[in-house]
Amino acid sequence: MLVPLAGVVIVAALGLAGWSLVAALRGVRPSRGQLVGSVVVEALLVGQAMLAVVLMLAADRDVDRVTFLGYHLTAVLLLPVGVAWGIADRSRWGNGVLALAAATEAVLVLRLLQIWAERA
Repeated sequence: MLVPLAGVVIVAALGLAGWSLVAALRGVRPSRGQLVGSVVVEALLVGQAMLAVVLMLAADRDVDRVTFLGYHLTAVLLLPVGVAWGIADRSRWGNGVLALAAATEAVLVLRLLQIWAERA
């Protein structure tokens, strides 16, 4: 995994989480800007997953492939589910769901970095 790319993903996900948390506290629904931010974070996650799979297959290190791929699959699928739920929820907590999903993305990427570094 590329650590700089993971750092960008973490910062973007935490930015989206903070933005969504503030919006939840203000009592508003997810905005178009937040949806665009979610698409950006998702694009970064998909790019990271594709690159990580290529690096994993080409690497000479012993990475727990099932766990590594499972975390990537979860990371790629979690944000779209959170966005769909956030849009469907007509209360202020739609943004709360989006904030939680984005914060979880940052934690998943941190864990992916740990898995990648375990057997380096």
